[in-house]
Amino acid sequence: MSSVEQLYTAYAANEPLELGVLEIESKEAAYDVQRGVLKLKEENGEVLTGYKISLTSRETQDLFHSDSPLYGAMTDRTVKEEINLNDYNIPLLEMELVFLVDEEILPEDDEADIMQKCRVAPGAEVPDGRYKDWFPNTSLTEIIADGAVNGAVVYGEPSHYDYKAIEDIKGTLFHEGTAIKEGRSTEVLGHPASAVKWLAGTLAVHGKKLSPGLFISSGTFNLPLPLKTGTYRVEYENVGSVDFRVVQQ
Repeated sequence: MSSVEQLYTAYAANEPLELGVLEIESKEAAYDVQRGVLKLKEENGEVLTGYKISLTSRETQDLFHSDSPLYGAMTDRTVKEEINLNDYNIPLLEMELVFLVDEEILPEDDEADIMQKCRVAPGAEVPDGRYKDWFPNTSLTEIIADGAVNGAVVYGEPSHYDYKAIEDIKGTLFHEGTAIKEGRSTEVLGHPASAVKWLAGTLAVHGKKLSPGLFISSGTFNLPLPLKTGTYRVEYENVGSVDFRVVQQ
């Protein structure tokens, strides 16, 4: 069974693989596997609806021995309002602003252009790997092949903002009404729009575009935390908040 087939089967059955079972020697080979898995998802009725950007801070890059961010394709199956832990392997939680693309983003667009072409929503991203004991033990190529360990994304009402509005803002994560984590947008390549610009340029190399209708989970304000049952809220200065519930049933 190929790496593509093994990863898709692990995803579809929620039966994680042993770490190291996939022999993927380079980042480009890993992206080839990711594209193959996405093709199988689409052949089975899922629709590409967006991307997530990972390793946007020096801390997370160091954790996985990377000198650049990563991206992963996400389908309609990943967009949630409520999350059931039983649908996942080892889900984590990150505070992320979500960009909704209204006009095609070009590689040459600067950050101000990107802010004009997108709306921004308060969001949260749930990384989850299709490997046993995946965090923080997964290799860089395993992460890329697995769609940058995308699990789910939740986001609230999007609005238009200019560059300054999200330049250095605080995000606060609440669980059951208690603040449990804070982070800042500067952790996301200095500014979340810079992460989106990176994604547009990287996708262009692979012959892909950031087209209207897609979302981008732009990068985390915080190192990932374990996801637990209960109610969550993420509040962002200038952007607002999003609430969601995590169940196990």
